[in-house]
Amino acid sequence: MKHEDYFKNFLDNTVNLSKFKLELLSDRVDAIYGALTDDDDLGPMIKKKIPQGSWPQKTIINPQNDKAFDADFMVQMTENPEWEEDKKKYGDEVYKVLHKTSPYEDMPHGRKCRCVYVQYANNAMHVDIVPFVLRSDGTQWIINRDDNVWERTDTDGFTEWMKQKDKIASKHLREVIRIMKFLRDHKNSFTGTKSILLTTLLGGRVEDWRKISNAGYYADLPTALLNIVSDLDEWLQARPIKPVIMDPSGSGTSFDHRWTQETYGYFRDRIHAHAAEIDDAYHEADFDESVKKWQDLFGDGFSAPNASTSSGKYSSVGTGAAAAGAASISLSGRAG
Repeated sequence: MKHEDYFKNFLDNTVNLSKFKLELLSDRVDAIYGALTDDDDLGPMIKKKIPQGSWPQKTIINPQNDKAFDADFMVQMTENPEWEEDKKKYGDEVYKVLHKTSPYEDMPHGRKCRCVYVQYANNAMHVDIVPFVLRSDGTQWIINRDDNVWERTDTDGFTEWMKQKDKIASKHLREVIRIMKFLRDHKNSFTGTKSILLTTLLGGRVEDWRKISNAGYYADLPTALLNIVSDLDEWLQARPIKPVIMDPSGSGTSFDHRWTQETYGYFRDRIHAHAAEIDDAYHEADFDESVKKWQDLFGDGFSAPNASTSSGKYSSVGTGAAAAGAASISLSGRAG
């Protein structure tokens, strides 16, 4: 059975990131950006900030199993020809500012392959700052510090791709992605699969032609969940060898570095199992037994709504005041 009211309650009160945390995220990104732009040396190089990944894509979820919730934002920097031989200096300069600026100097912070990170107290949140350069031809490039090379990205292109796929899926794709991310974290299932891969693979299975023979293919959330995951399972089962996953924005960048044949094989097996569990719960005719099967997947948070309580969370991630704060930056970015 579908249990649409249960699904709505599940999203509102268990899966979606709370209004408070969305606003806190926006405030902290503003503070980090302010520290960077206030620096006498780095400030003149910085042009703007752009939220990236699950935050602007509205697929960010409430963290599970005491994990931090994370968010990325991109910092556009003026290209410096003197750094061409040592591209990691873009990230190094961002790191240096944070390393000497309160309160970040006293917080866990560091450099990763494509970003600089800041870890907040009690592992509650971490923020990744991704330096990028907009070249004269309009192309966007981030820096791979490990290999000292440029990597092409297209934040606007990914955003447009996501919008179109979500529209085809009757505005349920983002909800499906959030639920599948929750399932990954709640069950510790397919943990080696990054969100960018999960988002791209789920979105890639959404096709307009599927609604031609079945107008209700994405009509509601549980039906969209059933069909999108089932279609992903079918696609994966036809590919025992790790396929090449390209950035759907058309940037020409491959996401292959984000997993191995081993993690792909595990993801393939787990999606096969979860697709069967979703199908079983959806088609179970007994009300209570169907609820139990959904709860076996998603936990006790999958429950009937309680009209006497208010969650204080957004029913749709990225709406309200927090989204307005993000929009004041620029709502474009690549899912991560």
